[in-house]
Amino acid sequence: MFASYNKHSNELYNKLVELSRNKFFYNDLRLADNFETRVLLIFFHFIIILRLKKNDNLKKKFQELFDNIFQNIEINIRELGYGDTKVNNTMKNLNKIFYDILYKLDNDGLSKFHDRSDLLNKYFFNNKKKHRTKYS
Repeated sequence: MFASYNKHSNELYNKLVELSRNKFFYNDLRLADNFETRVLLIFFHFIIILRLKKNDNLKKKFQELFDNIFQNIEINIRELGYGDTKVNNTMKNLNKIFYDILYKLDNDGLSKFHDRSDLLNKYFFNNKKKHRTKYS
């Protein structure tokens, strides 16, 4: 009758949030200190973990981690006061951004990560040109 809820460990999510709040990103790299940037940093860190463990045959575990991370992000967006429609649109856009980053890093591999200034500029340093990553 009711859908069951699998309680997940938030250990990885909490560590990713901690990494995304590192002052280095905001003081040294001068990234915008806002929710959007922290979510993008969570994505980049998580994708690097996925890439490093890609051949370990952990698809089910990574799916659970992915679900947990996105569930926590959704909860945080709701806590910001967004309504259901805005939350759904935001999560849809965040999924697109996540898979855009994953696809580009998956095709090139981490060995070429330092060459992906286009990807970093698109999401972090190109705010003056107003690339739309905001949740609209």
